[in-house]
Amino acid sequence: MSKRHSVKYKLDRRMGENIWGRPKSPANRRDYGPGQHGQRRKGKLSDFGVQLRAKQKLKGYYGDISEKQFHKVYVEASRMKGDTSENLIGLLERRLDAIVYRAKFVPTVFAARQFVNHGHVKVNGRRVNIPSYRCKPGDVIEVKEKSRQMALVLEAVQLAERDVPEYINADHNKMVATFSRVPQFSDVPYPVQMEPNLVVEFYSR
Repeated sequence: MSKRHSVKYKLDRRMGENIWGRPKSPANRRDYGPGQHGQRRKGKLSDFGVQLRAKQKLKGYYGDISEKQFHKVYVEASRMKGDTSENLIGLLERRLDAIVYRAKFVPTVFAARQFVNHGHVKVNGRRVNIPSYRCKPGDVIEVKEKSRQMALVLEAVQLAERDVPEYINADHNKMVATFSRVPQFSDVPYPVQMEPNLVVEFYSR
């Protein structure tokens, strides 16, 4: 499991956006970056800067996965048939921690990674503790029975800030979700604008 070395909400402030759409994001109160130089006037970004920013934002959204892991996903997406940016989003949304988050079993994508890593999730009846495990359409993801009354889980189900997308069928009474299909980019409910095409341009330079 890759470890996050920075405070998660610093990413919000660095980008100047509420990346996860959470009400307690500091970007809601301070729209400048962190640190002593955060309030300096921002110059116009170069093409490289725009592409880098798009890559950092998308990578950060999925729990700030490591650069090595993210690049590996891009390489795989580029080798698949079809549009590379669509393939990239499809591969990221197939991650087990992303599906656990989308199904509203946990409140944040960071909690999803930890939740999976601690063995609270089963896929097709078998315990899986690898957050980057790649699910296939038709896979059934469930919270272990002993974990269903955890405060974290009960809080997530009640969240009004986001809905379960239509490519995941979730039953919160049984705490079971089915990953029905790999989504298109337009199906994914990002709270801010993501630009996977710029991520492809960044890596294909």
